Amino acid sequence: MKLSFITLCCILSFFLSQSLHSQKKEINWLTFEQLDDSLTVKPKKVFIDFYADWCSYCKKMDKVAFKDAKVIELLNTEYYAVKMNAETTDTIRFEGKKFYNNQVGKKRRPTHQIPLLLASRKGRSFSLPAIIVLDKDFRITNRYFEYLHTKKMLQALD
Repeated sequence: MKLSFITLCCILSFFLSQSLHSQKKEINWLTFEQLDDSLTVKPKKVFIDFYADWCSYCKKMDKVAFKDAKVIELLNTEYYAVKMNAETTDTIRFEGKKFYNNQVGKKRRPTHQIPLLLASRKGRSFSLPAIIVLDKDFRITNRYFEYLHTKKMLQALD
């Protein structure tokens, strides 16, 4: 009797922990390679967050806006969300092309080609945080170069 009670408690605790874990929501961040595959299957709006490890505003958005339940729901249902370290040295394949970080060894904070293509502004140097919103045809609809608190993030997604 005692053994079956312990077994029952273990089983219930397992299912309870699984249930609580499944309720924890996070943004389903994709890589550019995964985005390429996803857009081929089903066109959808795209949200791109360019960040760097040293960017304090990027980290703050990770802790605040990107933890908000409404932001998570919108990004997971209406967008393909991509998060990319703007200083990565990885070669990225997207739309049949290869993209590199050509600035490695030339600049103190080398920026990859993809953020330079999507988040550069004429007459201004590249800056972070950089958020790019694209429509389902992969055309840029908005670009943000600032910290977005939760309310402003929700406005950007609507």
